[in-house]
Amino acid sequence: MVDRQEIVAEIPGLRRYARALTGSADAADELVQDCLERACSRWHLWQRHRALRPWLFTIMHNLFVSGQRRERRRPPMVPVDPDIAGLSSPASQEAHVDIGELVRKLPALPDEQREVVLLVGLEGMTYAEAATITGAPIGTVMSRLARGRERLRQLMAGGELPPVRRVK
Repeated sequence: MVDRQEIVAEIPGLRRYARALTGSADAADELVQDCLERACSRWHLWQRHRALRPWLFTIMHNLFVSGQRRERRRPPMVPVDPDIAGLSSPASQEAHVDIGELVRKLPALPDEQREVVLLVGLEGMTYAEAATITGAPIGTVMSRLARGRERLRQLMAGGELPPVRRVK
């Protein structure tokens, strides 16, 4: 039986993944809130013999994908105050600069590659767990991870890549 503490223990991982997916602390908090709300309302659907973490991450992944689809149908939003970006100062330590650059380069990856890179690289999940969460076969997860990592390496080295073409 899963108790409240086990769910609470998963919140930091959910927040990290949500923050990396959305790129915004506010949107990440909203996504985590929606995920936990959905998990609580659908608690009867959780299979007790399965791990809680992949189930929660699957809910979050599906909510994110649904939100992305919904956002594509809406007109783009215009920022309220464009001068806010000029208020920040660049990081002074090299590691922070590298991490900041990596965070800026992550959105350049296609959604499928970014999700797998975040699940495996940031959250330390296995290929099988990432496959369960994304609904893709393990081989596809491994391929997306390899392509995503290579694309990030090239982007971090300063090389601009042509846009990824999606073939259906």
